[in-house]
Amino acid sequence: MNRSACLIFNPVAGQGDPDLELAEIRAILEQDIDLDIYLTTEELDADELAYAAVERGVDAIIASGGDGTLSAAAAAVMGTEIPFGIISRGTANAFATALGIPDTIAGACETILQGATRNVDVAYCNDQPMVLLAGIGFEAETVELADREAKNRFGMMAYVLAGIQQLRNLKNFDVEIETEDKIIKTSACAVTVANAAPATSVLAQGSAGLIYDDGLLDLTIVAPVNKAGAIAATFHLFQTASTGNATERNDIGFLRAKQFKITTNPPQKVVIDGEIGGTTPVEIKCVPAGLKIFVPLVEEVEPTEKLEGLPNLIIEMKDTVGE
Repeated sequence: MNRSACLIFNPVAGQGDPDLELAEIRAILEQDIDLDIYLTTEELDADELAYAAVERGVDAIIASGGDGTLSAAAAAVMGTEIPFGIISRGTANAFATALGIPDTIAGACETILQGATRNVDVAYCNDQPMVLLAGIGFEAETVELADREAKNRFGMMAYVLAGIQQLRNLKNFDVEIETEDKIIKTSACAVTVANAAPATSVLAQGSAGLIYDDGLLDLTIVAPVNKAGAIAATFHLFQTASTGNATERNDIGFLRAKQFKITTNPPQKVVIDGEIGGTTPVEIKCVPAGLKIFVPLVEEVEPTEKLEGLPNLIIEMKDTVGE
């Protein structure tokens, strides 16, 4: 007897053909899983569909769409023992990358079919569920500028272009950060609290070693004095993510804690898992092992060579016998 699962599919996510993508998902999964398929609409969000599925007592919930869709659906599954499947089809696909899940349809479906699960941390930001991160200040303004039309037209470049545009209006703000054991007061242009984040979420990379099942949240403070400093700080954070070495710049700080209370002057916009979610102040609390997700049985092996397509390519294999 096949397993069963509720598939929540966002037809407007990403830049592909939704009919073809849904057909590909069904062709792979329905060999072993009986799918109950629901499509999101302007009136019916992924979280509503997922909460209804939880109420029905489904065996598993699979969400397919962009990071907003995946995060919304995950909210309904948090705190339950229902396994959650991820099929990323968005612009950034930060959700899959941060959690080590393939961001191709075939790879994500194979991960679900394998059936291996892992409990990962989640969080609440002002009582809103959060799987990835909350961005205060610069990141929130950038995400707001990169609207659906821009993402459809430019893809990932929409975020880059919005970030460049936002640099023109770069403003620092006063911030107070309260943890279980200390209160920190400083100024910043961006504060990011991450539960999990891919390397591309550079403003979350102060510690350069985010662990999504350690029961802690990672906070990064970026406080450049001018636009040139902001560019340098951003590039440095990209390097820390790439090398795995924590930041050493004076205008970047980071710390870990189970929870944060953050107030700013003036109030700043907040983005939660890629969606604008109000303004400061915010309280963010970690929920250890709050989500059970399908994960690959083995990590994908990074290719060590790619030569195909180079002009006038000739490859001669050496005779190594006897060496």
